[in-house]
Amino acid sequence: MIRKILLSLASFVFAFAILSVSVLESASVSYVFATPLPQNLLGAQVSEVDYQVPYPGKISPDHFLWGFKAMRDKIQYMFTRNPLKKAELALLFSDKRLVLSKTLFENKKPDIALSTLTKAEKYLEIAVIDESVARSEGHDTLEFLTKLATASLKHRQTIAEILLLAPEDAKPDIVKTEDYPKNAFKAARDVLNSKGIVAPKDPFDGE
Repeated sequence: MIRKILLSLASFVFAFAILSVSVLESASVSYVFATPLPQNLLGAQVSEVDYQVPYPGKISPDHFLWGFKAMRDKIQYMFTRNPLKKAELALLFSDKRLVLSKTLFENKKPDIALSTLTKAEKYLEIAVIDESVARSEGHDTLEFLTKLATASLKHRQTIAEILLLAPEDAKPDIVKTEDYPKNAFKAARDVLNSKGIVAPKDPFDGE
């Protein structure tokens, strides 16, 4: 019992630290890219993943009200006690920011787009941590793990698409964000396999 409480507390502190850093970064970090945005690359092949991303809403990170929306998300997350519900929320926030990031890149706003993408993948990492806590407390997380694995593959697909839109200067930082969905997929896949459940097929395996 004490171990579960300590694990939950550690997860909360870690998640709070990540989200707090994200707030500070959103207020202080600015990316500057000197290379012009390239045209879409014709004939580029990106593996399609069957996963429905959520509608992100009308307020984008370049909107003056975005700070209030982001804070609302953080408050909703912090006041959610059930770790499985926290994991579901973190994944939802991650997916929405992923969509917004791609739209910002399409709208030729790579600085704020990259910041948004980074936050999306940090939320994905938090979802992985919360699932682990939920599982340790006896929650049935198998359905969520399947969704998490598929979502992680969708993130990799979208990041590959973003790379076709981004300026050359931004691409190294974008490539770094791929580690988040790679690690999330591996974590979900390993647990599913240990339970005798076949994980979603990874179309990026072998890259």
